[in-house]
Amino acid sequence: MLTDTTLLTLLQWVSPALPIGGFNYSEGIETLVAQQHLTTAAALEDWLTFELRHGSAQLEAAVIVRAYRAVEKGDLDRLRYWNSWLSAVRETEELRAQNWQMGTALMALVQTLEGDRVPLELQAAHPYPWNTSVAFSVAAAIAPIPLDIAVLGYLQSWLSTLISAAVKLVPLGQTAGQVLLRQLRPHVSAAVQQSLDRADADLESCTLGLALASMQHETQYSRLFRS
Repeated sequence: MLTDTTLLTLLQWVSPALPIGGFNYSEGIETLVAQQHLTTAAALEDWLTFELRHGSAQLEAAVIVRAYRAVEKGDLDRLRYWNSWLSAVRETEELRAQNWQMGTALMALVQTLEGDRVPLELQAAHPYPWNTSVAFSVAAAIAPIPLDIAVLGYLQSWLSTLISAAVKLVPLGQTAGQVLLRQLRPHVSAAVQQSLDRADADLESCTLGLALASMQHETQYSRLFRS
């Protein structure tokens, strides 16, 4: 049940004000804009929809489901397994470094805010290179925020961050960005259900475009965002 306390906790964990550096990254969007692949709100909507349903965002959502359940059961070996698995399937060094930087910062924040509610084994493992979605799973399971609501909040936060980057890069107007966020609601809900239904053997993503954009961003002549 989502009480006032758990709702406020969720809003804090998905807030762009979290000091983990999410605003530093565009996840390839800056490259795609520079190459004239993403120049309209419609093109950005297609890109984000694909990522939600078939790409990295869907894969992270599926891992959140598994990591959350591992924390619920106290199975920290399984939690570390999914963290290592997600690190291994990152398409580029840049994406892996981004997630380790943000995830490890988030895990440190979870320990600061939640204190003794964080299992000792996880505290001892800091600064273990955590992925952002796995650290978020720990925070959500401890709260406890209902699993489906936690995944929904994570994906909404992910979308908001990338749309905010696109507002600066494309550029899009602030209102156009909010309209796009609203239009993507059905895809977010569908992505949540998809992540809950997927079997382990079905975990996959098709993100060649993201991988190429991520690798090319490192050597891009002019950048606002970090690789």
